[in-house]
Order: sequence, then C-alpha cells, then structure tokens
Amino acid sequence: MSRGIVRLLSLFSVMTVLAGCATQQGRRDVLEEAPTLTPSSPTALDLENLPRPKRKLDIAVYQFPDLTGKNEPNDNVAVFSRAVTQGASNFVVDALQRAGHGRWFTVDERGSLNNLLQERQLVKATRTDFEGENARPLPPIRFAGLLVEGGIIAFDGNVMTGGIGANYLNIGGNVNYRRDTVTVAMRVVSVQTGEILTSVTTTKTIYSVGLQANVYQFVSVNKLLQAEAGITKTEPTQLAVRQAIDLAVYATVMQGAQRHLWSFADPEGRALLENYVAQDAVTPIPINNAKKAGS
Repeated sequence: MSRGIVRLLSLFSVMTVLAGCATQQGRRDVLEEAPTLTPSSPTALDLENLPRPKRKLDIAVYQFPDLTGKNEPNDNVAVFSRAVTQGASNFVVDALQRAGHGRWFTVDERGSLNNLLQERQLVKATRTDFEGENARPLPPIRFAGLLVEGGIIAFDGNVMTGGIGANYLNIGGNVNYRRDTVTVAMRVVSVQTGEILTSVTTTKTIYSVGLQANVYQFVSVNKLLQAEAGITKTEPTQLAVRQAIDLAVYATVMQGAQRHLWSFADPEGRALLENYVAQDAVTPIPINNAKKAGS
C-alpha cells in the first residue's frame, strides 16, 4: 500500500473519530442532559452583585414586545418564525428581581393582571358566601411608582459574513461565520408625573460559526475515497436577548444613580458608579437633586 493511501486512510480515521464524537455529543445533548438553570453571563453576574440601595423600589412591567417585525433569517427558504423571542417581558422581570440579589426592586405583577383580579374576585366572593357581608377584605394590591417600557427594537441578520478555507491534494477544510445583532431599548417612567426618568439602549452581537473538513481522493484507478466532517455552532438568540436586557437593567440602575433618582447605600456602590461613568461611553447627565423616583 502506498504511503499516500496510508496518509489518506489515517486522515479519514481521524475525521471518523471526530464525527463520532460530535454524534455522541449530540446524542447526549438530546437524550441524556437534564434541564438546567440558564447559566449566568458576566453581565448577569455584574447585575446580581450590585451593592444594595438606600431603599427598595416598586416597579412594574406590563409588556416588553418584539418591535422588530423580523422573521428568522434563512438564505434558502422563507421562514415565518420570529427572529427573536416573543416573551422578553419575562426576561425583564427576571432581571429586575435578580438586581443586587433582589435588593433593588419589588416587581409588581402586571403581565397577567386580569388573572390576578379575577382570582381576587373569586376569593372575595367565596369569603362572602361563607362569612357573610362582614367577610375579611383582601389587602390592596401593591402599586408601583415606576414603570418599565421599551422592547426589542432591532434585529439585523447577516451584518457580517465570511469564511476561510484551504485545499491541498483534494484534502481541505473551511471555516464560515455569520454575525447578527439584536438591540434592546428600555426606559423607566414615573407613574405620578409620566416623566421618562431613564432611557438606555443596548446591543448584543450573535455569532454563528461552522467548521468543515473533507477528503476527495482516488486511491486507485476505480476507487474513490470521499469523507466529510463538520460542526456548526450558533449562539442562542434568546440568550443574547437576555444578556442585552440584563445590561439594560444594570445601565438603568447606574443612570438613575447618576441622576440622583436613587442611590447606593454603601461607598462600594458609589465607587462602582464612578468607575461606570469613567469607563463606559455614557453622555454626562445633568444632576437634579430635586427629582426622586417613585415619590
């Protein structure tokens, strides 16, 4: 057997092992892995580790819609699935509750307000049936001094695409990549005055990378050796949206502290704010000591 054929068969064996590993990994992903909590990104950890505020704020989220109008990008066929999640308000509520390990915001239920009011009416009616007109009343629903508005305002697919490859003696490989971006806008509004207190916009890049190797070689006059192996990895869009929302909540806290709408209780927080203003591309905001959030 010639040395070239031995080299080709060795390469084919390596590619087969790699493909088998990829197949086994895919099988574990589908059949064996248990559900897990969404892992925290560096942005999420920054949000969760915020120093405590001087006082906790009541805040509400009615909706945080997809305003992009974009469908999932596909170069081959028309796809009618939305490009981004339709449940971003759940990410916003989760981010608000995780801010400073839950010490920053009391999030009041508004997304399913009709269900809440119906259940309270059911409790009231049941108590009246069993206890009469003097039945114990339910305590009032908490009201929020602040509202979160905004949404997912942009999704740009194929912002950048490209690749690189090489082939020598019909043995080669290539790498292809694609970059998308998602943009989130978030503002906090005072319930009493209707004034927009803070407004931030964040953008997250989404990468897709594909690796492929191939062999196409005649090992004898009538015998053709052909082998291919590859793997593609795409960052989940919903995780990108969540990270953009986490950063928006973090920036909202910082921007409000910079405007003296709320403040940190410890010197650690004030030092963090100074570092944020110094390092991040934030336009200086006029300070108005007379304005207080949620008052």
